[in-house]
Amino acid sequence: MNDKLKIKISIADRVYPLTVEMTQEESLRAAAKKIDAMIKQFEENYAVRDKQDVLAMCALQFASQLEQKKTEVAVLDTDSADRLAQLNNALEKYLNK
Repeated sequence: MNDKLKIKISIADRVYPLTVEMTQEESLRAAAKKIDAMIKQFEENYAVRDKQDVLAMCALQFASQLEQKKTEVAVLDTDSADRLAQLNNALEKYLNK
């Protein structure tokens, strides 16, 4: 059975036909909505006339958010590893008594 869908996504007043997995459809549509909302925000707050400039700023914003999340996850992973090491040491001490 073919789990591919043919959908049309609209970004910046242009339509893009895509063939996607069924599981991707919802997230792609949500992403397109976020991009369009960000485009609208940039156009309202800044004197930008060229759609390419607005799209470049959107890409930069999303890439920046992704990098920030990666940093946050790395910090959380380090904290979790430290806590697990402390728990492991405490268990070893308790079991060796």
